[in-house]
Amino acid sequence: MKIHFSLLALTLFAGAASAASHLDSVRESKTLNVCTTGDYKPYSLKKSDGRYEGIDISMARSLADSLGAKVNWVPTTWKTLMTDFLAQKCDIAMGGISVTLKRQQQAWFAERLGIDGKIPLVRCADKAKYQTIEQLNQPAVRLIEPAGGTNEAFVHTHLPRAALTLFHDNVTIFQQLVDNKADVMITDASEAQYQMKFYPQLCALNPQKPLQYGEKAWMLPRDDMSWKLYVDQWLHLSKATGEYQAILSQWIAAR
Repeated sequence: MKIHFSLLALTLFAGAASAASHLDSVRESKTLNVCTTGDYKPYSLKKSDGRYEGIDISMARSLADSLGAKVNWVPTTWKTLMTDFLAQKCDIAMGGISVTLKRQQQAWFAERLGIDGKIPLVRCADKAKYQTIEQLNQPAVRLIEPAGGTNEAFVHTHLPRAALTLFHDNVTIFQQLVDNKADVMITDASEAQYQMKFYPQLCALNPQKPLQYGEKAWMLPRDDMSWKLYVDQWLHLSKATGEYQAILSQWIAAR
């Protein structure tokens, strides 16, 4: 029995070792396929000329450089992100992705980038009206969210009584608040704080005390340990050398 068990273990180990890894395919093809929505400042934004910019965009290029590769951007949406990812359209998904257990069931995550919980973004004149879940979860409160992401999921779970509108464009959605076409957008503290620089009429409420704890990380294919170990080590060194903080400070230096 021991001999048979050892042979089985060696066979399984050999099979795992010989399985193709994204680490090898990226190095061989010299192409890093990155899924990103391109609509989530300050992490990922596709500009009108087709170029991408943002925190995760700069980090994706750095990761590709470390492998002697170039980035191939794979456009996706929050609603189709997991579908595209499971269809093996990309080696990594980046752009302000929140870690959730639902996503963890189908994919892996790289080392955590940081903590970033859900908070209300509202017109500054209305700050006192939307401080708590109780105040937000009312039929008269007009919520607005992009479809398919963790913001929508939070609203369905915690604010079912509020009036929800799903908006088609995560870039211009903030103007809906300014124009009084909606009252509240639940979003990550980092995005709310970033958007305040462009919309002085809007205020991020209690960013240090979010309504829900959250983490940001990049999404990786499940069961590819070689690829995860490489990305984690590269990210660790990027933080240790100050590269990540330097890129971060270009976008959210006030945090």
